[in-house]
Amino acid sequence: MKFGDKLRDLRKEKGLTQTELGKEIGVSLRTIISYETGKSYPKKREVYSKLAKYFDIDINFLLTEDEVFITEAKEKYGSRGAKQAAELVAEIGGLFAGGELSESDKDAIMRSLQQAYWDAKEDNKKYTPNKYRK
Repeated sequence: MKFGDKLRDLRKEKGLTQTELGKEIGVSLRTIISYETGKSYPKKREVYSKLAKYFDIDINFLLTEDEVFITEAKEKYGSRGAKQAAELVAEIGGLFAGGELSESDKDAIMRSLQQAYWDAKEDNKKYTPNKYRK
């Protein structure tokens, strides 16, 4: 289940409108709509924390492995890294369309490809000019 679906279900369980939820966690109605439709995800981890605290759930329930991967890529490599990670997840997802792999096999493939991404990023650091290294 994707983040937007989880958020919508949690909101409806509490009997909240999108506007009310936005006010509770400090974001706009447009942002909540965007989250629930899957057009965007929280850019900051603190939004996930506020949601988890408000709904009294574990933050990990809100995060899928893909979202964690994209968030970590953003934290390590900025918006460009997040964009690359999101593109990788989208392209990999297309590999599974109409396939017959079990969910555990799909997860294993995704974890392997994500690890390959991290390894490639580390290997490519040697090609980064010194003035851009952190």
